[in-house]
Amino acid sequence: MLERVGAALMAVLAWIGDVALFGVRAIRDAFLPPYEFGEIWRHVFEIGWRSMPLIATSGLAIGVVLSMHTRASLERFGAEAMIPAGLAIALIRETGPLVTALLVAGRVGAGIGAELGAMKVTEQIDALEAVAVDSFKYLAVTRIVACIVAMPLLTTVTNFAGIVGGWIAEFTISGMSLRLYYHRAFSLIEFQDFIPSTLKTAVFGLIIGTIASYLGFTTTQGTEGVGRTSTRSVVLSSILIIVTNVVLVKLIFFFYPART
Repeated sequence: MLERVGAALMAVLAWIGDVALFGVRAIRDAFLPPYEFGEIWRHVFEIGWRSMPLIATSGLAIGVVLSMHTRASLERFGAEAMIPAGLAIALIRETGPLVTALLVAGRVGAGIGAELGAMKVTEQIDALEAVAVDSFKYLAVTRIVACIVAMPLLTTVTNFAGIVGGWIAEFTISGMSLRLYYHRAFSLIEFQDFIPSTLKTAVFGLIIGTIASYLGFTTTQGTEGVGRTSTRSVVLSSILIIVTNVVLVKLIFFFYPART
């Protein structure tokens, strides 16, 4: 029994080490020529622009729901005027970045894993290597960099849409004007709230791109393996995002103690 547990633990640690080395290699190669700017831009478009409807709609809905829940709590204390500020702080500091990362992990992570997995089992990756193309840099690095670039932009869209959703809910209930709502929403927000929480999503982008690309490059067992890769990309990326978020929040609290 102990031997089986030990073997399983060693296999997990070996897999973590392989993924970590894959990510470190991708970061290193991103700074080395040749630079695939065209391919990176194409993936930024695919990851960012094509995710915009999902991100904006989700952010709008989250803003409406958070506004209603916040009002239900603050009305007991006669603090309805704090609803916009409370909503903005909750969105910008935590809800926006985390929700965006999980949505992108579901939409983009599965796509990258399935796409690269299909290329692996059909030997398209081997064909690129045969014509002297660096498949790792052309296929994996470009997607990882695109995820890193797109995540802060998508998070900003989520935050904006969420605040708009909060105003819609507040306007429906109390008739508050847009100008007054935004004045109150940003009265307690500083760059120390926005910058760290938004930039940490670049780490989430690195996780999504690395996990999905690694699983795609190591896909086996034909079409069944492609489906399994797609599912595992979403599950593992989501778990790592949640765990990493805890660490990043503690780091932000450490470097910005005045805002904790």
